[in-house]
Amino acid sequence: METLNPEKWVDKYADYLYNYTIVRVNDPIVAQDLISETFLAGLKAKKNFKGQATERTWLISILKRKIIDHYRKSNSAKGQAEMHISYKDPDSEGDWLEENASDPFDRTAEDLMENEELRLAILDCMGNLPDRQAEIFTMKTIDGFDTDVVCKEFNITPSNLWVTIHRARKSLMECLEKNWLK
Repeated sequence: METLNPEKWVDKYADYLYNYTIVRVNDPIVAQDLISETFLAGLKAKKNFKGQATERTWLISILKRKIIDHYRKSNSAKGQAEMHISYKDPDSEGDWLEENASDPFDRTAEDLMENEELRLAILDCMGNLPDRQAEIFTMKTIDGFDTDVVCKEFNITPSNLWVTIHRARKSLMECLEKNWLK
Protein backbone atom coordinates (compact mmCIF):
# COMPACT_ATOMS: atom_id res chain seq x y z
CA MET A 1 0.00 0.00 0.00
CA GLU A 2 1.49 3.31 -1.17
CA THR A 3 1.59 6.37 1.08
CA LEU A 4 2.01 10.01 0.15
CA ASN A 5 5.09 12.04 0.98
CA PRO A 6 4.30 15.60 -0.22
CA GLU A 7 7.52 17.03 1.18
CA LYS A 8 9.47 15.12 -1.48
CA TRP A 9 7.17 15.62 -4.48
CA VAL A 10 9.17 18.45 -6.02
CA ASP A 11 12.48 16.58 -5.73
CA LYS A 12 11.09 13.23 -6.85
CA TYR A 13 8.53 14.15 -9.52
CA ALA A 14 8.94 17.74 -10.77
CA ASP A 15 11.26 16.81 -13.66
CA TYR A 16 9.11 13.87 -14.72
CA LEU A 17 5.92 15.94 -14.54
CA TYR A 18 7.58 18.77 -16.45
CA ASN A 19 8.72 16.45 -19.26
CA TYR A 20 5.24 14.96 -19.41
CA THR A 21 3.60 18.39 -19.53
CA ILE A 22 5.91 20.28 -21.90
CA VAL A 23 5.23 17.78 -24.67
CA ARG A 24 1.51 18.38 -24.29
CA VAL A 25 1.38 22.17 -23.85
CA ASN A 26 4.60 23.29 -25.56
CA ASP A 27 4.95 26.30 -23.28
CA PRO A 28 7.43 26.25 -20.37
CA ILE A 29 5.54 28.83 -18.28
CA VAL A 30 2.20 27.05 -18.70
CA ALA A 31 3.88 23.71 -17.94
CA GLN A 32 5.34 25.07 -14.70
CA ASP A 33 1.99 26.58 -13.71
CA LEU A 34 0.18 23.30 -14.37
CA ILE A 35 2.69 21.37 -12.28
CA SER A 36 2.31 23.86 -9.41
CA GLU A 37 -1.47 23.51 -9.66
CA THR A 38 -1.06 19.73 -9.64
CA PHE A 39 1.01 19.77 -6.46
CA LEU A 40 -1.49 22.12 -4.82
CA ALA A 41 -4.45 19.95 -5.87
CA GLY A 42 -2.58 16.89 -4.61
CA LEU A 43 -2.09 18.51 -1.21
CA LYS A 44 -5.77 19.44 -1.04
CA ALA A 45 -6.86 15.94 -2.10
CA LYS A 46 -4.34 13.85 -0.17
CA LYS A 47 -7.06 12.52 2.13
CA ASN A 48 -8.64 10.93 -0.98
CA PHE A 49 -5.47 8.98 -1.86
CA LYS A 50 -6.26 5.31 -1.35
CA GLY A 51 -2.76 3.95 -1.95
CA GLN A 52 -3.85 1.69 -4.80
CA ALA A 53 -1.63 3.47 -7.33
CA THR A 54 1.87 4.83 -6.96
CA GLU A 55 2.31 8.39 -5.79
CA ARG A 56 3.63 9.35 -9.24
CA THR A 57 0.69 7.72 -11.04
CA TRP A 58 -1.72 9.57 -8.78
CA LEU A 59 0.00 12.91 -9.45
CA ILE A 60 -0.03 12.22 -13.21
CA SER A 61 -3.77 11.60 -13.11
CA ILE A 62 -4.25 14.98 -11.39
CA LEU A 63 -1.91 16.63 -13.91
CA LYS A 64 -3.87 15.17 -16.84
CA ARG A 65 -7.03 16.80 -15.55
CA LYS A 66 -5.16 20.09 -15.19
CA ILE A 67 -3.94 19.85 -18.80
CA ILE A 68 -7.46 19.06 -20.03
CA ASP A 69 -8.83 22.01 -18.04
CA HIS A 70 -6.12 24.24 -19.55
CA TYR A 71 -7.19 23.32 -23.08
CA ARG A 72 -10.88 23.60 -22.27
CA LYS A 73 -10.27 27.09 -20.93
CA SER A 74 -8.19 28.17 -23.93
CA ASN A 75 -10.65 26.63 -26.40
CA SER A 76 -13.64 28.25 -24.72
CA ALA A 77 -11.81 31.57 -24.98
CA LYS A 78 -11.44 30.95 -28.72
CA GLY A 79 -15.18 30.37 -28.93
CA GLN A 80 -15.65 33.82 -27.46
CA ALA A 81 -13.52 35.48 -30.13
CA GLU A 82 -14.17 39.06 -31.06
CA MET A 83 -14.49 40.20 -34.64
CA HIS A 84 -13.74 43.75 -35.64
CA ILE A 85 -15.51 44.55 -38.88
CA SER A 86 -15.38 47.69 -40.97
CA TYR A 87 -18.39 48.43 -43.14
CA LYS A 88 -19.60 50.98 -45.63
CA ASP A 89 -23.04 51.60 -46.98
CA PRO A 90 -24.69 54.64 -48.58
CA ASP A 91 -26.12 55.91 -45.28
CA SER A 92 -23.26 55.32 -42.89
CA GLU A 93 -19.86 53.84 -42.41
CA GLY A 94 -17.84 52.84 -39.42
CA ASP A 95 -16.63 49.98 -37.30
CA TRP A 96 -18.42 47.59 -35.05
CA LEU A 97 -17.38 44.85 -32.74
CA GLU A 98 -19.13 41.51 -32.86
CA GLU A 99 -18.59 39.52 -29.69
CA ASN A 100 -19.17 35.81 -29.46
CA ALA A 101 -18.59 35.23 -33.15
CA SER A 102 -19.83 31.79 -33.99
CA ASP A 103 -17.31 29.11 -34.80
CA PRO A 104 -17.94 27.64 -38.26
CA PHE A 105 -16.45 24.37 -37.04
CA ASP A 106 -18.96 23.94 -34.21
CA ARG A 107 -20.45 20.50 -34.13
CA THR A 108 -24.10 20.01 -34.86
CA ALA A 109 -26.47 18.38 -32.41
CA GLU A 110 -26.46 15.34 -34.67
CA ASP A 111 -22.65 15.11 -34.46
CA LEU A 112 -22.76 15.38 -30.69
CA MET A 113 -25.47 12.73 -30.44
CA GLU A 114 -23.50 10.36 -32.68
CA ASN A 115 -20.35 10.90 -30.60
CA GLU A 116 -22.31 10.19 -27.43
CA GLU A 117 -23.75 7.01 -28.97
CA LEU A 118 -20.27 5.89 -29.95
CA ARG A 119 -18.93 6.68 -26.48
CA LEU A 120 -21.70 4.61 -24.87
CA ALA A 121 -21.09 1.76 -27.33
CA ILE A 122 -17.36 1.78 -26.53
CA LEU A 123 -18.05 1.78 -22.79
CA ASP A 124 -20.51 -1.06 -23.25
CA CYS A 125 -17.95 -3.05 -25.27
CA MET A 126 -15.24 -2.30 -22.71
CA GLY A 127 -17.52 -3.87 -20.12
CA ASN A 128 -17.14 -7.14 -22.02
CA LEU A 129 -13.34 -7.13 -21.74
CA PRO A 130 -11.66 -9.05 -18.92
CA ASP A 131 -11.09 -6.65 -16.00
CA ARG A 132 -7.30 -6.65 -16.16
CA GLN A 133 -7.31 -6.17 -19.94
CA ALA A 134 -9.78 -3.28 -19.64
CA GLU A 135 -7.70 -1.62 -16.90
CA ILE A 136 -4.46 -1.92 -18.90
CA PHE A 137 -6.15 -0.67 -22.08
CA THR A 138 -7.72 2.28 -20.27
CA MET A 139 -4.55 3.28 -18.46
CA LYS A 140 -2.35 3.16 -21.57
CA THR A 141 -4.69 4.09 -24.43
CA ILE A 142 -7.30 6.35 -22.88
CA ASP A 143 -5.44 7.88 -19.93
CA GLY A 144 -2.15 7.99 -21.88
CA PHE A 145 0.19 6.71 -19.19
CA ASP A 146 3.75 5.89 -20.23
CA THR A 147 4.54 2.27 -21.02
CA ASP A 148 6.92 2.03 -18.04
CA VAL A 149 4.26 3.24 -15.63
CA VAL A 150 1.65 0.76 -16.89
CA CYS A 151 4.14 -2.12 -16.89
CA LYS A 152 5.22 -1.32 -13.34
CA GLU A 153 1.62 -0.92 -12.17
CA PHE A 154 0.58 -4.34 -13.54
CA ASN A 155 3.97 -6.06 -13.18
CA ILE A 156 4.17 -6.94 -16.90
CA THR A 157 6.74 -6.55 -19.66
CA PRO A 158 6.31 -4.07 -22.52
CA SER A 159 5.70 -7.03 -24.86
CA ASN A 160 2.87 -8.26 -22.62
CA LEU A 161 1.46 -4.73 -22.52
CA TRP A 162 1.28 -4.45 -26.31
CA VAL A 163 -0.19 -7.94 -26.70
CA THR A 164 -2.85 -7.05 -24.13
CA ILE A 165 -3.64 -3.76 -25.87
CA HIS A 166 -3.79 -5.48 -29.27
CA ARG A 167 -6.23 -8.07 -27.91
CA ALA A 168 -8.36 -5.37 -26.28
CA ARG A 169 -8.48 -3.34 -29.52
CA LYS A 170 -9.40 -6.42 -31.53
CA SER A 171 -12.18 -7.33 -29.09
CA LEU A 172 -13.47 -3.75 -29.05
CA MET A 173 -13.46 -3.57 -32.84
CA GLU A 174 -15.39 -6.84 -33.14
CA CYS A 175 -17.89 -5.70 -30.52
CA LEU A 176 -18.39 -2.30 -32.18
CA GLU A 177 -18.80 -3.84 -35.62
CA LYS A 178 -21.42 -6.19 -34.23
CA ASN A 179 -23.30 -3.77 -31.96
CA TRP A 180 -22.77 -0.22 -33.22
CA LEU A 181 -22.10 -0.41 -36.94
CA LYS A 182 -25.10 -2.60 -37.67
